[in-house]
Amino acid sequence: MRLASFNVNSIRRRAPHVRRFLERHAPDVLVLQELKCRTEECPTLEFADTGYRIHAVGQPGGRNGVAVLAREPFEVLAEALPGEAEDDHARYIEVKLPALTVAGIYLPNGNSGGEAGMRYKWRWMDRLRERAKLHLDAFEPFAILGDFNVCPTDADLFPGALPPGDALIHPETRARFRALEFTGLLDAAGALGGHPYTYWDYGAAFEANRGLRIDHAMLSPELAERLVSFNVDVEARAEEQPSDHAPVWIELS
Repeated sequence: MRLASFNVNSIRRRAPHVRRFLERHAPDVLVLQELKCRTEECPTLEFADTGYRIHAVGQPGGRNGVAVLAREPFEVLAEALPGEAEDDHARYIEVKLPALTVAGIYLPNGNSGGEAGMRYKWRWMDRLRERAKLHLDAFEPFAILGDFNVCPTDADLFPGALPPGDALIHPETRARFRALEFTGLLDAAGALGGHPYTYWDYGAAFEANRGLRIDHAMLSPELAERLVSFNVDVEARAEEQPSDHAPVWIELS
């Protein structure tokens, strides 16, 4: 089984990039982030002939947005992360497939909005841990994939790529990522001993490989024991007019 994630940085602009990724790697499930459109504006017809079902959750204002594409039928369990009723950001989608449950996330960056923005990020991570714990306590095969906006360790960013105190490397952010691991979730790339970059800012960062590892796959024990590999599609980042993120995917036996 192959599970994938891609922060597209505008689905209307990069639907062709998504199609090419599907053709190259044929994942069973693909979660998308940063659709940057309303739900009804998502170009679902672009994928009608691909064999994938798609469910999108957009947001007014050209911000955020998440989606799931899957080969098999799925049930949508949640279109928002529970725990904060006033949170209207389109950052979470959770679906149940025959063999597992998958959550796709676009975790808040935390660097905008001052202290309030940072605290929103941390509350969101606390809520994500509580949601994950429900599935883990039920011993369900469960995976979270997406743009976590977290560099878990210093090995996960090019030296000097972020200023001290940045929300992606703040001690409180990293502590909450570790708390997710302590619930029983496995950081797939980290567990395999790798720290591959998944994001490069626009400009010369990609050519100089000044990147960050912020797109992750976290697995419940039932899936972690089946983990074969974690992969980054650098080819997609090298295309014309790319997203600033590369797609990632994991192989399960």
